[in-house]
Amino acid sequence: MTQLEAEDAKLVTLARSARGRTGAPEGAAVRDTDGRTYLAATVALPSLQLSALQAAVAAAVSSGVEGLEAAAVVSAAGAVEEAGLAAVHDLTAGAPVHLAGPDGTLVTTV
Repeated sequence: MTQLEAEDAKLVTLARSARGRTGAPEGAAVRDTDGRTYLAATVALPSLQLSALQAAVAAAVSSGVEGLEAAAVVSAAGAVEEAGLAAVHDLTAGAPVHLAGPDGTLVTTV
């Protein structure tokens, strides 16, 4: 398994903190092309459901971001969910999305 670069490892740490703070199933963090980060946890309201990655991308877009360098998701799931992955790639087609387990161990990069 490959080691993440420091800036991508920071995304995993931020995603873990979002997940841990809320007790949500997933946490996510994205880094924009200026180096700013945005993080979020799963949103599960009766009227609104967003994956953590969708919510992090929404936070970035609502701040005026036009491109992403990378993203990370912390989850017990075996894969990055498709809607969140599509949201990242709507902004930047080649941006890597790292999936880490709840302990922060890298599972895969999409």
